[in-house]
Amino acid sequence: MNSCRVAYVARKLQGTGVRVCAVVGFPLGAMTARSKAFEAREATADGAAEVDMVVNVGLLKSGDLHGVEEDIRAVRRATRSTTVLKVIIETALLTQDEKLLACELAKKAGADFVKTCTGFSGGAASVEDVSLMRRAVGAGMGVKASGGVRTYKGAVALIGAGATRLGCSASVAIVTGGDPGAGY
Repeated sequence: MNSCRVAYVARKLQGTGVRVCAVVGFPLGAMTARSKAFEAREATADGAAEVDMVVNVGLLKSGDLHGVEEDIRAVRRATRSTTVLKVIIETALLTQDEKLLACELAKKAGADFVKTCTGFSGGAASVEDVSLMRRAVGAGMGVKASGGVRTYKGAVALIGAGATRLGCSASVAIVTGGDPGAGY
C-alpha cells in the first residue's frame, strides 16, 4: 500500500499477526534516493514491516550502476533491521542483462527480495524471469513473482522456477481451482 495509509492500516491490523507492507518510489522509481529513504523511514515508523521499493529504471538503463546500488542501499539504511526489503525491478522494461544487473545490485545493497514488477508498466511474472532472477541472487535471497499470477498451474510453475513468494490478485481462484480469466 502507499505509505500515506500505513499508520491507519497498522492500527486496524494490530494484534492480528498480519504484516503491513508499504511501497516506496511507487510506481516509477524515478525520485531521488533521499526521497525513497525518507518515505521508507516514515512507513516503517508508522508500522510497515515490509517495504517494496521500485528500482530506478532510468539510472539502470543509463548505466549508472553505482547510482542504482546507492538508491537501494539508502532505503535499506532507512529501514529497521527486521524490515523486509523487496526491490521491484520492472522486468518488462529491462533487457536480460539489465535484469541480471538489477538483481546483483539489489543483493549487494542488502535487499531481502527481488520482485518482478509493479503491474503499472504492463509487466507480469514469467517462469523465464523468475528463473533468471533466482540464478542471479542464489538460494539465500527471496524472489517474488508478481503480476498476472492468476491460476494454480501458473502459481506452481513460478514456484518451481524459484519464486519464494507470489503476488496474486486472484488468490481465491488459485486455491480453489477456479478460472479468473486470462493470465498465467
